[in-house]
Amino acid sequence: MRLVTRAAAVALRLPAARTARVAVTRDIAVRVRDGVALRTDHYAPDLPGGHCVLIRTPYGRGGPVRLLGRLIAERGFHVVIQSCRGTYGSGGEFAPLVHERDDGLDTLDWLRRQPWWTGAFGMFGASYQGFVQWAVAADAGEELRAMVAVVTASATRDSTYAGESFALDTVLTWAELLQAQTVPWLARQWELKRGQPRLVRALAHLPLVEADRVATGVTVPFFQEWLRHHTPGADYWRDRVFGDRITEVGAPVVMVGGWQDIFLPAQLDDYARLRAAGARPRLVVGPWTHGSPGLLLASLREGLDWLDTHLAGRPSPGRAPVRVHVGGVGGGWRDLADWPPPATRERWYLQPAGALAPSPPEDGPPDRIRYDPADPTPSLGGPLLVAQRAGAVDNRPVESRPDVLTYTSGPLPEPVAVAGAVRAEIHLRSELAHLDVFVRLCDVDRRGRSWNVCDGLVRVEPGRFRRDASGVVAVPVTLWPTAYRFAPGHRLRVQVSGGAHPRYARNLGTGEPLGAAVTLRAGWREVLHERGHLSFVELPLWRTTHLPAA
Repeated sequence: MRLVTRAAAVALRLPAARTARVAVTRDIAVRVRDGVALRTDHYAPDLPGGHCVLIRTPYGRGGPVRLLGRLIAERGFHVVIQSCRGTYGSGGEFAPLVHERDDGLDTLDWLRRQPWWTGAFGMFGASYQGFVQWAVAADAGEELRAMVAVVTASATRDSTYAGESFALDTVLTWAELLQAQTVPWLARQWELKRGQPRLVRALAHLPLVEADRVATGVTVPFFQEWLRHHTPGADYWRDRVFGDRITEVGAPVVMVGGWQDIFLPAQLDDYARLRAAGARPRLVVGPWTHGSPGLLLASLREGLDWLDTHLAGRPSPGRAPVRVHVGGVGGGWRDLADWPPPATRERWYLQPAGALAPSPPEDGPPDRIRYDPADPTPSLGGPLLVAQRAGAVDNRPVESRPDVLTYTSGPLPEPVAVAGAVRAEIHLRSELAHLDVFVRLCDVDRRGRSWNVCDGLVRVEPGRFRRDASGVVAVPVTLWPTAYRFAPGHRLRVQVSGGAHPRYARNLGTGEPLGAAVTLRAGWREVLHERGHLSFVELPLWRTTHLPAA
């Protein structure tokens, strides 16, 4: 393992190790308040006075996390890696987010009783390993000196029900991944090699209440619960989100995210709330999906530097508070004082004949599409859990479908840079009261390829949005935040459609309960672009003078 970590440190250009001697104690039983034993590994460097870094995970203590533990320990920290309850030998049943606060605080009590405890600790982890950090952060007190939160957020409810739809691909894929951890390794490799046919069938299956069994062969309790408790304000989520106390967190936090990550909007909400409370977190957002190799490398570098500075008290590398990657031709990395940077809001209006322009259109007839849940508009790229299917892709295959409207600008005479929140407002009529509105912003290059930049979806149902006397509803759609440069000669494109399946569960058009719905109802909807009903996308323009070189 020493040779592996030494080679990894060189290849990844990590800070120099302080020791190569690390003693590892595995399968320690840490008992929590209800008597459950949580299996835990301890990596102890042969240096005195090292503070502790805690990693709690449902994904096992071997493989990449074992390498991570050793790399951190070689830099002088005690590292404690613990399997969440119900996973990899830990007792109890895994119920996402339910026990993480109590189990985490009980583990902290156990740490305090160890002879090597110094009175200070940090936490490190990505995705669910970040949720468990936020679960305890407000109650950990001054002993918590540093947090490394990677592609994660303090609250997951709004990511699960983005736009009040249901993030089917993310939730069901995660359920399948967790269940796959319980099957033999060879069987799992064979399923992956075959393209996960059971998961593919499950994503297309109705009713959704049966999809977990189709994908995994068993009923997954949390999947069933998330299908039931989707109403905004549901009591179910009250103890499963931790954002209400984020302003009580005193520890310095570094946040690492990706423009194509499933949790980015929630992560940037966390950043904004910490800033509003007077905190000074560091934020790094790159051109990454949830599992990009570049994300893992950046989070390791950022995390080690953060732990060195705020936990070990070593000199800071003196980096800017915010570092973002600007996508598109001529973009690249930029250092900023804060996020979002100063920007001017500008509306680009949907026009007749599929045009897009920053001036309101002349009156013209509405554009009509028919959405059929029996042949749902497919999702293509974008923020997905599985990195191989996520990210920016050429959208021409989906744009050629008759159920997708596109609005395209002329070639840009000069660059258009955007940074911050992107929003749209789509004025429409629909023969159905239940429908979804999906909006995507794309960059069309000189070869005609249409690359997705950011997007968002909103579920429309009776009473949610006001319908005027002519039956028109103005639907506000919040797209993923972005930092992007549209190059001269490129064109802006806006897609409008009725869904993005299976990323979001298709809207069946009937209003039946999410899990039980089976009736499919197709319907027409019209997108308007006329006086009194102007549909548009609003961009945060970041003038080229605001693009300092990194």
